[in-house]
Amino acid sequence: MDIVKEVLEKQQKDLQKYKPITVEKPLEPTVDIGHLLVSDPNYFDEDKLKENREQYVLDVTRDNVQLLINSVWELPTERVEESIVAKLPAPRTVLPRARKLPVPKPLTKWQEFAQAKGIKKRTRDKKVYDEVLEKWVPTYGYQRFKAEKERDWVLDVPQNDPYRDMFKEKRDLRIERVAKNEVARMKNIARAKKIATPRTGFVGPDSASAKQLITASNVVKASTASVGVFQESLPNEKQARGIGVKELIPGEKRKKKASTLTGEKRRNIEIVNKVLNKKPKIDIDRAISLQKAEARAAREAADDDGDDGERRKKGGKKSKGFSRKKPKGGQGKRNHSKRSVGRKRR
Repeated sequence: MDIVKEVLEKQQKDLQKYKPITVEKPLEPTVDIGHLLVSDPNYFDEDKLKENREQYVLDVTRDNVQLLINSVWELPTERVEESIVAKLPAPRTVLPRARKLPVPKPLTKWQEFAQAKGIKKRTRDKKVYDEVLEKWVPTYGYQRFKAEKERDWVLDVPQNDPYRDMFKEKRDLRIERVAKNEVARMKNIARAKKIATPRTGFVGPDSASAKQLITASNVVKASTASVGVFQESLPNEKQARGIGVKELIPGEKRKKKASTLTGEKRRNIEIVNKVLNKKPKIDIDRAISLQKAEARAAREAADDDGDDGERRKKGGKKSKGFSRKKPKGGQGKRNHSKRSVGRKRR
């Protein structure tokens, strides 16, 4: 009897470790099986929460998870291979989103053409065997370019033009191909964002106008990695209004003030150099006439001094020191542009 009693007590203790699957709460929690979501509107028991916070939160979580599992087992189930699967219904709770729903990426022109013609994309191997180099080389990428450079270390030159640079032509074709792909990529981006781009191509009645061609030229020029800084300008090239290279370069507006000060400083230096380097204009004829007039006046003064000495010897009257003739008047002709130097009448 003692052995039976010990076994029963042990079984009772083992059962006390596991709580029952039935959960009772004052307010019934809301269970959304579609999202596997349980919303518990009941308040926390402050006494139990203060007594042992971790144990209380663990017990509440266990009860809510038990309710969710009970709801799952109420759904119709089926056996798939060796597993029992329950099909979840449609969710009822609308969950908020931090961002808008993703929009499918628009197809490029080539993708639309391939889809219309039924062309399927073929997967390429990462490496192919090159019979010239006799080794495996990458199908694309930087290492592929190195392999081509190693393979084409010498190129045939036409007999009629022995000075033709075939390496330069090959490099130019590659740069042109890269630029063409970049323009196509920019056009695909503009078409996806519904941005109107100027038309380019043949010149005809339905072709683009001169203004649109200038705008397209400026956009293509600024589409390089340096935003057109190292791009050579075409002869007689014009800049489109509001879409020049300066407007497309990042931070160009911040440099505008500094460039204005530099231009003002340069203009001030030019003005100072003009003033300092200005040579006076000498009128030779006028200088000679003034010199002759001074010499004639000096001779007349000397003659008057000689006449006064002879008169003093003869006992005559003393002549005046100023013996020049009185200048004649204007004879009725007045020049209003000249300022009068006579006495001011009162």
